[in-house]
Amino acid sequence: MPEPLPPTRKRRGRLLRFAAALVVLCAVAGYLVVQYVTGGPDGPGCKVVSGRAGGPSYEFTPEQAVNAATITAVGTGRGLPERAVTIALATALQESGLRNISHGDRDSLGLFQQRPSQGWGTPKEILDPTYAAAEFYKHLVKVDDYEKLPLTVAAQRVQRSGYPEAYAKHEPDAEVLAAALTGSSAATLTCDGRQESTRAAATDSGAGATGVQEAETGPDAVRSALVRDFGRDALETTAAEVGGKASPSPTPTPGDGRTVTLPVRKDTSPGAGRSLTERGWQLAHWAVANSSALRIERVSYAGRQWTAGNTDSQWRPAGGETATDTVRILTAR
Repeated sequence: MPEPLPPTRKRRGRLLRFAAALVVLCAVAGYLVVQYVTGGPDGPGCKVVSGRAGGPSYEFTPEQAVNAATITAVGTGRGLPERAVTIALATALQESGLRNISHGDRDSLGLFQQRPSQGWGTPKEILDPTYAAAEFYKHLVKVDDYEKLPLTVAAQRVQRSGYPEAYAKHEPDAEVLAAALTGSSAATLTCDGRQESTRAAATDSGAGATGVQEAETGPDAVRSALVRDFGRDALETTAAEVGGKASPSPTPTPGDGRTVTLPVRKDTSPGAGRSLTERGWQLAHWAVANSSALRIERVSYAGRQWTAGNTDSQWRPAGGETATDTVRILTAR
């Protein structure tokens, strides 16, 4: 009959088993975090690169791209600088992973984990990405000299988080995203354009992208989403027309019924200070970011062209068309 193990060896064995279980638990947790951030084994689907050689890049999902484009459009629509957009994007990356989630700590909801009980709005309002972004900016601009403050300080004065330093790790990704989505960095954002049910994923709660849900595909969906992100006067201020209808642009779009033409005008929002081409690249990158949700097949601007299925973050030469006053968006059949 074997002798019983000494107490010290028993304790050592229990510690080893506990350590092994802890390693497995950490591995599972890490896997779940990766799946949460990347959108699963088929993610990410989108990529943004720096406008300078050797700069950083960031890969993200179509769902994250839609939300990032909305946050950016709301900020620029208020005439806010690129720095404000960077702060907002870094905050949303930390708070929700740029996902419009319907849960969180206590009653926290949405992209910025805003709390109804703290006066941020009703749950329905907070789960509307456009509303949530507007509320964030409304509080940000009340922070004195926020543009000059470290990002963590500016974000914390809005959010009052228990972990204020956590925002800092997202600043590099937020900077390249903001540069692309404000248009200051040209031809730097692409998505693979998979025609999947991103509309359902874009808001975990089912709220927010109402324009997309009402007009599921085609030019009407693009027009509705433009209004959603850039405001009700977006079609009027951009003079957007669908192919086949009378167009105020110099060269009418062929009547294929699939093309949305956006004549580009310089952003005249108070304090915007952005050029014509920056406005054009904002609209072009916005269309690519929404390509899966809106079934967009091709985007052309300033002699460059993005086509669904291109995932190497390269905009190709468009072949002869170099105008900077028009963005053309071709939707799926």
